[in-house]
Amino acid sequence: MATTVIVHFGHRGPHHTVVVASGGLDSTVLAYWLAARHSRLTLVSFDYGQRHRVELDYATEIARLLDSSHRVIDLTSLGALLTGSALTNTSVPVPDGHYTDESLASTVVPNRNAIMLDVAVSVAIAVHADAVAFGAHAGDHTVYPDCRPEFVERFARSVEAANEGLLTPGFQVLAPFLTLTKTDIVRVGEALSVPFALTWSCYRGQHVHCGRCSTCVERRRAFRDNNIPDPTAYETG
Repeated sequence: MATTVIVHFGHRGPHHTVVVASGGLDSTVLAYWLAARHSRLTLVSFDYGQRHRVELDYATEIARLLDSSHRVIDLTSLGALLTGSALTNTSVPVPDGHYTDESLASTVVPNRNAIMLDVAVSVAIAVHADAVAFGAHAGDHTVYPDCRPEFVERFARSVEAANEGLLTPGFQVLAPFLTLTKTDIVRVGEALSVPFALTWSCYRGQHVHCGRCSTCVERRRAFRDNNIPDPTAYETG
């Protein structure tokens, strides 16, 4: 049995996919993209003590709209140990700026995607799903090591080794947006009628998007570059 990394699949899509769904723009577009390809979806979200845990409410609403199973997995005890990141430690300020800025290193949560994907694989085995998927994209590569092609390829190999005899035949690790930019993903989402207003990006996790942190800056630019109206309420103009 070969576990494969899929960036773009053709006629052979998954029958049932466990999607790591943050409530953000990327994972929401991913869920709609898979649904459009007639994959049954199980969405899994993670509460790891992130300061922007408001995103989980958005993931819940997206699951409702897609009529998908959804589980929020409690990793708060683990998140409490990951104190060096601005996302899990409120004493570390969330930096403003773009993903290419060195200051964005403070937003790294060590091994986050590997942890979430490992849990997602376990869920997939339990529910007999034939794929797991997450929404890493090219804009993440500079700052986040666990969003890069090398990580996805090696993770897929480790899944096969760790779960020999347990995986559904043809099991896939899906990262279909791995070579796309946020601008590309917004364009895909627009074609799929994704409800962008029901997604959350901001790392500060206040009542509206701050408009200044890296995820807000990237989100705003993606809508602007596509000439698509941005339905997001921002704190700053």
